[in-house]
Amino acid sequence: MVKVALDAMGGDHAPEETVKGAVEAAKTGGREVVLVGDEGRIRAALRGADLPIVHCTQAIDMDEHPGAAYRRKKDSSIVVGLNLVKKGEVSAFVSAGNSGAVMASSLFVLGRLGGAERPALGTVFPTASGKAFILDVGANADCRPGHLLQFAIMGSIYMEKVFGLRAPRVGILSVGEEETKGNQLVLESHPLLKQSGLNFVGNVEGKDVPKGIADVVVTDGFTGNVAIKVTEGISEFLLGMVKEAIASRLRYKLAGLVLKPALKLAAKRLDYTEYGGAPLLGVDGVSIVAHGRSNAKAIASALQVAGHAVEVGLVEALKQGLRERKTIEENGGISHGTPD
Repeated sequence: MVKVALDAMGGDHAPEETVKGAVEAAKTGGREVVLVGDEGRIRAALRGADLPIVHCTQAIDMDEHPGAAYRRKKDSSIVVGLNLVKKGEVSAFVSAGNSGAVMASSLFVLGRLGGAERPALGTVFPTASGKAFILDVGANADCRPGHLLQFAIMGSIYMEKVFGLRAPRVGILSVGEEETKGNQLVLESHPLLKQSGLNFVGNVEGKDVPKGIADVVVTDGFTGNVAIKVTEGISEFLLGMVKEAIASRLRYKLAGLVLKPALKLAAKRLDYTEYGGAPLLGVDGVSIVAHGRSNAKAIASALQVAGHAVEVGLVEALKQGLRERKTIEENGGISHGTPD
């Protein structure tokens, strides 16, 4: 059974919802969850349930500066939890706390994978044909073309290992389909991706991401974060409008009863809690960043994502893929795919 450390103090609804999600994952998901944080508050939230606890005296607030918080709060639930991964006492770490602090602390504690200049935060995005993996969505506001190439390699390996997708289609987020469209980063990254040996399908416009044109979409962290949050906001807005419209008239309510299963299915596909958390790729360990407003369901999903990443050997696959890329570049050649 995979053992996962959970930052019980991280998130808008901690520790009640984080602990509830941990209990749910431990019961139904076959995960051994270690709760990290204030033992007294955790035990109160457990309400008699029995999960192991690692006590620590500090917690990093949502508005704290990531680097400064790591240096000042070495006994925080984020730093302590990541050190459990570093020492091999657990196999993965999940937090819905300060995302910048989770990313910075993951880098400081776990270290970078060889060949990964910048870790990238990726998230699963529902599409018409299944799922797309978008990265970076917040770890790096400014990127160079070589970083996007590394993101593409890591994203391809993630889709292969986690979702079993052979030769994932890779696209770069841009303002037009044509090779000549885009800002300087896109224009300089395009030829690198084209020559990479990955299954590169070219530029992908924002409107085409939900159509499933690409399985992996790469961009800088600033653009990716804005794109994801706009999409999140629109999804919630549209679902709210539908609910309001159905409730406005009796005949709509009756029609809503008939359509309820279909509406629930659509809402489920758009629900962030179904997808758990975003993996931080490029660090030497499994570190999952969950949404700050995660409820118990989202926390349980994030714990499943973390456990699955361990089970499929994601970190080792990333190491191998980045090593192969480095060897190929040193020999002046190109890659012909990502490792099995």
